[in-house]
Amino acid sequence: MKKSKSVSLVLSSGGARGLAHVGVIEELEKRGYEIAEIAGCSAGALVGGMYAAGKMPEFKDWICHLDRLDVFSLMDFTFSSRGFIKGEKVYNALKKVIKDCQIEDLNIPFSCNAVDYVSGKEVIFRAGSLYAAIRASGSIPTVFQPARINRHELIDGGVLNPVPLSLLQQADHNRIVVVGLNAGDSELVIHPKKDATGKSFISLPAWVSDYRLKMRQYFPEQVKEEKPASLSSISLMTRSFDLLQDRFSALLIEKHEVDVSIQIARNQAGTLEFHRAEELIEVGRKKAVQALDKWENEHL
Repeated sequence: MKKSKSVSLVLSSGGARGLAHVGVIEELEKRGYEIAEIAGCSAGALVGGMYAAGKMPEFKDWICHLDRLDVFSLMDFTFSSRGFIKGEKVYNALKKVIKDCQIEDLNIPFSCNAVDYVSGKEVIFRAGSLYAAIRASGSIPTVFQPARINRHELIDGGVLNPVPLSLLQQADHNRIVVVGLNAGDSELVIHPKKDATGKSFISLPAWVSDYRLKMRQYFPEQVKEEKPASLSSISLMTRSFDLLQDRFSALLIEKHEVDVSIQIARNQAGTLEFHRAEELIEVGRKKAVQALDKWENEHL
């Protein structure tokens, strides 16, 4: 019989949207859930690894203090056709805040995946250097150069298994909570617009809105018809891959008996928008509240 407060947590791939995983974990902790194991992919491997190592506060503090310029400075760009970011600089910076450790020594059982693009096989990490595993799992094709481990070149685990439910080893004993980062626009969380100072705009008085509405009757605004932007061959290929991964992610969740599914929209943030950390963490918290409230009302 499954324990109601013990969780096997699955954190999917999704670039900067993976920071929503932080908000989900915080909400689980707030409600008294015990995370018994974590399976992560790409961004999910990064956040899951930091939590399993007991370093979430340090990681959150570090990532939330990065602005757009800081993020850009951590990208070691290269002209290589194998990926335009080497991917070493950011991890070296993070290692100064949180030291590397062995996966087998973590406080919580942790696993993540990558793909050997030569053999086409999934590679699963349950031991060895935590950072080596995270670096391999997050090697997004064409963005980050492949990670080299024991003469093998590894790319993002999301290519074969973006929602790594298959990595769980204690699922029969725990509630399964999945956080997906590639959902449709129906899952978007809309934030209030902000001015240049970062503060939300003040709502206009009711009479102003009424006045504008009346004036539109006499002076209708001309709306230009927007033509769909044509995609370059690379953009079209990337968009096609995204669509395939989105559908694949949904199928993986449908295939398994998942207790709680928390879904974040793909369009919530771009792959490298890590400067939006606080906003994305809040998105994760809000989506977790919605999903957990629904599940608890039906089962507890």
